[in-house]
Amino acid sequence: MNNRYHCCATCKHFRIEVQENRRKRIYCERLGFDTKPEYQFNCWEPKERVKKAMKESG
Repeated sequence: MNNRYHCCATCKHFRIEVQENRRKRIYCERLGFDTKPEYQFNCWEPKERVKKAMKESG
């Protein structure tokens, strides 16, 4: 799926966690790897709201 929605930030496994030292950890819960919102991987599975937006845009 190569479209404007395909990025880690729109994946249902994307997480942001604030750690004790107030730093944010941005990671993929499924893979356990740190990531960035704009990264793209083949294992991408969009959040429900993203699926809806994709369907509405055609």
